Order: sequence, then C-alpha cells, then structure tokens
Amino acid sequence: QVQLVESGGGLVQAGGSLRLSCAASGRTFSNYAMGWCRQAPGKEREFVAAIHWTGAIKNYADSVKGRFTISRGKDTVYLQMNSLKPEDTAVYYCAADGALAVVTGCRAGYWGQGTQVTVSS
Repeated sequence: QVQLVESGGGLVQAGGSLRLSCAASGRTFSNYAMGWCRQAPGKEREFVAAIHWTGAIKNYADSVKGRFTISRGKDTVYLQMNSLKPEDTAVYYCAADGALAVVTGCRAGYWGQGTQVTVSS
C-alpha cells in the first residue's frame, strides 16, 4: 500500500517556526516531484511549495516565499516554515507526482492525510 505520512504540525505563535516532514512508503518516490498544498477552513486547497525529483528546481507560492523552505531526501520531503502568520493556519498535505507542474497545481496523484498547522496571533 502506497502511503505518504505527514508529521510535524501543531500550534505555534505568530513569528514562530515549524518543520513538516512527509515520509513515503509502499513504493519509491525518488524520481517523483514532491510538495505541499494546504487548505484552510472554507477555502480551496492551495499550492505552497514543490520540489523536482532532482532537488534542483523549487517552486513556492508568493505568500510563503522567503519564509518557507522545501527540501527532500530519497522518499521524504520537508517544509521548514519560519515567521509563521495566522493566515498560514491550515491543514497541510504532502503530495507526489511524476510532474512538477502537477504538484504545483495541487493535482498530484498521491496525497497524504494532512497535518494541522495552527498559528495564533
């Protein structure tokens, strides 16, 4: 069974930091793009960050540029989130797909179950 399992979410004050992790099992994603999308209550799922399977290309949403950093291992992807704001509050989903553009569009074929990030003001 193919799984993407996120961890690292939680409650943090504005200005704080969190590091999200996503580990894949059931198959290798070493040649897949991986990334993160998020969904706040009452809103559509939106792109956060994505990374090419080589690690050489990284895409970020404008709203997180300069604050969030995506990185990856063979079958893992991480999201370092600094200077968090209340508007970053959402469920964060790990995603994987063969094409970076598909992950960037939050249309990936593989998804995790999500991890809650709550930023208090």
